[in-house]
Amino acid sequence: MTEFTDIPANDADDEPPEALVLPLDAWHRARGARMVPFAGYEMPVQYEGILAEHGWTRTHAGLFDVSHMGQLYISGFGVEAAIEAVLPIDLSTLKEDAPRYSLLLDENGGILDDLMVTRWSEGFYLVVNGATKWDDIAHLREFLPDDVTINHLEDSALLALQGPEAFTALERVVTGDKPLADLTFMTGAAYKIAGVDAWISRSGYTGEDGFELSVPAESATVIADALCAQAEVKPIGLGARDSLRLEAGLPLYGHDLSPETDPVEADLSFAINKRRRGSGGFPGAERILGALAQGAPRRRVGLELDGRQAAREGASVVVGGQVVGTVTSGGFSPTLERPIAMAYIESGAIGAREVAIEVRGKLLPTRIVNLPFVPHRYHRKGAAK
Repeated sequence: MTEFTDIPANDADDEPPEALVLPLDAWHRARGARMVPFAGYEMPVQYEGILAEHGWTRTHAGLFDVSHMGQLYISGFGVEAAIEAVLPIDLSTLKEDAPRYSLLLDENGGILDDLMVTRWSEGFYLVVNGATKWDDIAHLREFLPDDVTINHLEDSALLALQGPEAFTALERVVTGDKPLADLTFMTGAAYKIAGVDAWISRSGYTGEDGFELSVPAESATVIADALCAQAEVKPIGLGARDSLRLEAGLPLYGHDLSPETDPVEADLSFAINKRRRGSGGFPGAERILGALAQGAPRRRVGLELDGRQAAREGASVVVGGQVVGTVTSGGFSPTLERPIAMAYIESGAIGAREVAIEVRGKLLPTRIVNLPFVPHRYHRKGAAK
């Protein structure tokens, strides 16, 4: 599907290029995208406007360029045991072509990154966050043995087609041995899109049904054109991607997740697989297994605010006149037509009836709510096609 850039696991050259350009940079600009710096790239933040693009994705299908993400292929002798030494994942239960969420942890159990892992043939395909990919590669080089090779798929682009009409649009332009309808949430397969090789998984970061497409960078324009030629599809920028993932209650690394947070308090305990809870053997296991057994002193929660004023990252959460937590993501929900936020608050305050967020010296009435704010609409196994 693509040429690999082979990198020995212990290679010392970890510095990213000074300037990075998306394969679709000119394509975005030609469509009137407003470009902003993000993760070392110039990326499209919006085309028509964040509210319009958010609504289009919720009702039709949006095409997101997420080629800033890091795509890695890790292989070699003993690769399965090597990956299990750095991730709290049980690879014995991971079927081929089935992505699974996992976490890169430091020695204290702090989250260095969240990522997706897929078994591909003799190795594993990882998708890591764009803002952390160079640090992730350096970390993996340091802790993976010399017999394991990291292939940075620099010649691949990554696109996401998200929304209730994503399947309808994509099915028209794909061919493959496996019907697209056979893909369910967190499964994937090899296809061709407009005659170009692609690896497609039914996954995404919006809470909607959708697909992520790993494609040759040199053919990204052909594929983007083929998808946007479908009446259901429009290009969507980073702004709507953020508001969609917030409504879906999905954490964003560098905001809701960091080395100062662990998986238990982040409400990501599901990423610590059953066998690993018993055997340990992953970074920070002692702290994390202790938190699983005894409970975390704080937890990531959802908050709904009254009125129209949004709470932003860093705002204090107050109960009974005492600060009990901090907002990590916040904004206005176009779907719910009210401000929403995620925050870490003291576990003892989660049941409080009267909660407020301090914004510009004012205490805004707030409710602690279950996540997600907007129900997920993933196409899970057993659902109607």
